[in-house]
Formats: sequence, structure tokens, C-alpha cells
Amino acid sequence: MARALSPLPVSLDPTSHLPLHVQLREALRRAILDRRLPRGARLPASRVLAADLACARGTVVLALEQLVAEGYLTARPGSSTRVAATLPDDSMPAADRSEGASPARMPALSRWGTSLTQTPRLRYTAGSTAPDAFALGRPAPDAFPYPVWARLLQAEWRQGPAERPDPRGSLALRSAITTYLAQVRGVACAAEDVIVTAGIRQSLRLLAELLLDPGESALVEEPGFPGIAQALASAGLRPVPIPIGPGGLSASRAATLAPGARLAVVTPAHHYPLGHTMSLENRLDLLAWADAVAGWIVEDDYDGAYRYAGRPLAPLRALDRAGRVIYVGSFSKLLLPALGLSYLVLPRGLVAPVNQALSEIGPTPPGIGQWALARFIEDGHLAGHLRRTRRLYALRQAALVEAAAGLAADVIAVVPMEGGMHLIARPGPAWAASLSDADAAAALGRAGISAVALSAYHAGVPEPGLLLGYAAVPERAIASAVRRMAETLRQTR
Repeated sequence: MARALSPLPVSLDPTSHLPLHVQLREALRRAILDRRLPRGARLPASRVLAADLACARGTVVLALEQLVAEGYLTARPGSSTRVAATLPDDSMPAADRSEGASPARMPALSRWGTSLTQTPRLRYTAGSTAPDAFALGRPAPDAFPYPVWARLLQAEWRQGPAERPDPRGSLALRSAITTYLAQVRGVACAAEDVIVTAGIRQSLRLLAELLLDPGESALVEEPGFPGIAQALASAGLRPVPIPIGPGGLSASRAATLAPGARLAVVTPAHHYPLGHTMSLENRLDLLAWADAVAGWIVEDDYDGAYRYAGRPLAPLRALDRAGRVIYVGSFSKLLLPALGLSYLVLPRGLVAPVNQALSEIGPTPPGIGQWALARFIEDGHLAGHLRRTRRLYALRQAALVEAAAGLAADVIAVVPMEGGMHLIARPGPAWAASLSDADAAAALGRAGISAVALSAYHAGVPEPGLLLGYAAVPERAIASAVRRMAETLRQTR
């Protein structure tokens, strides 16, 4: 049931030449048209509104009656007054609705900004309006301990910030991250090595501008998350896609394709999106390459904590003896997407330069929530959450593989992965030959299924397929979603 909006975005000026009821009528009309009062919203009672505005109730009643007569509000005896679901302006031509408004002008942009606006947007991430079934990058909302998190946030609000804002992030959180990494990922570091950030793209741009000069080359995985290459390019670097094999990125192949590169961004624990694990041989070769060229490796361990089969290999950071690996992790995919907190673990030699850069350019990551997250880690809640979600995600992956084999084997082929939070659906024998994976993803989106085209992750020759995230889909809902997906693909040409 809609709650009354109070206070309303309205004020009255007793000194104006306009009568108060006219001021109120026009202010409410403008609030409705500007959508500050949404359609269907219930207005406060006339007595309440008159008290809020310090005017006579008759003034309010007159203004509301006029808006009801004009079709902006609806009122029935014994019921509340609401904003109309259909407004008179809906039937007006677009030019009439914007009367008096100057046309929007394209601002003057840099060469990079201009090229960005002229480049078609790739569908490699689910938008905020995407359907829930199989959306990528979403942890299980039904597994998160909301009561614990709410209690910690309330405690943080009650006691107020314990520290001055620090562009490196809260000391309490940075210290908790060191404990977590040592216990869960075998990464030894100190709190001064850790930087809290708002995401890997922000981190990459900072590192690219600090470590390399514009025009230099950087190695990226092919296929790989397009946001990585975009962040590097926006910092003036030239991303060079390196095709990967089952053992991950090969340093010898990279040296042939990009002999002058001094930066590599890799996902060794669980390649995104193909799910490969970088072999120990390739890990050691990559470390040797970085040492030889005085270069740097950014290790993106975004879902390295989720592994369901086999023994996990140590992160590159744990094998690094020359101080060449920058470790990147995120809490958004472990806990809550809205948390928006990631982190860097720097080699000791980079700590001072990065701190200096942060003090110059910022920005400081969101402060509220860092203390709560530190307590969440220190009190063992993160470790418990990881244990629960590992079991849960393994069950959901198995349910998706089983449902695809039993209900959709003619149109898709899905095989399990050893870790991660998504699977790849390859075209099956009944998948129409003329159907691209991008068109298939669009058709599925219209049917309420969120699937992302694998071809969007390729810089070169695309490989068709669909990425399906399963972590946020309850087991009971997987079969019906797969059935709907299969029916849609059978009917799409």
C-alpha cells in the first residue's frame, strides 16, 4: 500500500502577488510533471498539508480540487487523494511538453569522449532493469545475513566515524582485509599495503597512469571483461589482447604479440569468462616475464574464493618474490553489489607512490560501511558466509547443469566449471544457424531471462555462447527458467 508523501516538495510565499491556492496548485503540478511526485502517490490529508504549509485548510482544498478537475489528481469519497496514473500531458505532442525548454546540446568532448559516445554499448553486464534469472555478478541475496549486517551498520552510525577520512580506506578495514587474505587466500600482507577502492576500473586507471606512460602497451586476456581494456585505454594505454588457452595466459605468446608491454591484467584463479585456471607453469613464466621487463602484473581475484572441485592453486601474489604483483579483490560479489568496495594489495615498493597519488587525486571510497565490514570480517561472519555460499553455489551450479541437460539439450550445451558464479551455454544442435548469441541474449531478455553474449567478451573473432549467472537463482526456480529459455531459443530465428 502506497504511503503518503510527507513533507511534499512544495513551499508557499505569502509576499507573492499570486494567491496561495494558485501557488500551491502550480507547485504541485510542477512536482507531478517533474516526477518528484510519482504517479499513484498518495498525498497527505488536507489538514496535514495545511499544517505543514502553515496555511488555511480551505487554501489546500481549493488547490487540490482544481488539480482533480484538470486530471492531475484523483479523489474519491472516503478515500485519499492520489496523483493520477494517466496525466493530461501524456496525450500532448512531445514538442508541446517541452515548451519553453531549450534543446539539449552535445557538449564539447575530448577525442576519447567523442569516440566513447559513438561506440555502440556492449551488452556484457546486466543493467539495473535486467531480469533476475541468470544475471551475472550477483551473489545470493537469500544467503546474506542481513540482521547481522544491519546490527553492525547501526552500531557504526551510533558511535560515529572513529577516524578521519583516509584516501587509503579505513585502517580498521585494511587490517581486517589482511587477516582475511592470510586465512582464506594465503596472501601475506600488512595493513599499509592495502588500499580500499570503489572498484577495479578505478584501481586500474590509477595504476595505469602511475606506472606507464601514454601509448605504452598492456596485456589483457582474450576473451576478457571489456571493462578492463576500456579502463586501460581511458588512461592512454594500448591494450593488447592475448588469446588464452586452457592453462591461461602464456607469457611467451604475450612477449611475441606485445614485445614492449610492461603491464598485464590477468584472472589466474578463475578466468573470466571461460573459467580456466592458469597453470603453475604459466604463473611462474608470467612472474619471470614481469621481473625481466621491470613490469607489473595486476591479479584480479574477483571470485577466487569460490572453488568447488580440485585444489586451488596459490594466487600469483603468494608466489611473487620480486614485488611485481598487484592483487585486486572485491567484496561486492562476495556480499552485496551495493556495497561498492574493492581493494588493492600493493607490492611494498608501490605503497608510497600510490599513497602520494591518492592524496593528490582521490577520491576517498565511501566511508560509511567500512567499519561495519571490518567488524563483519573480524567477528568471523565473512568466513561463515563463504562456507555457506560455497556449498549453496555448488548446488545451484549442479542444478543448472542438470536442468540444461534434461530440458534444453537440443538448444544449449552447459558443462560444469570448477569454480566461479556463472556457466557458459554453448549453441546446441537445434540452435538456429542464423541466430547470433547477441540476438539470442536480446530475445531471452524480452522473455525474462538475463543472459549475456559471450561474443561481447572477444576483441577478435567471437566465440558464440551465453553467460548464465546462477548464484542468485534459488534451486527451485532454475528448472522453470531453463525451460523458458529453451522455449524462447527454439522459437527465435
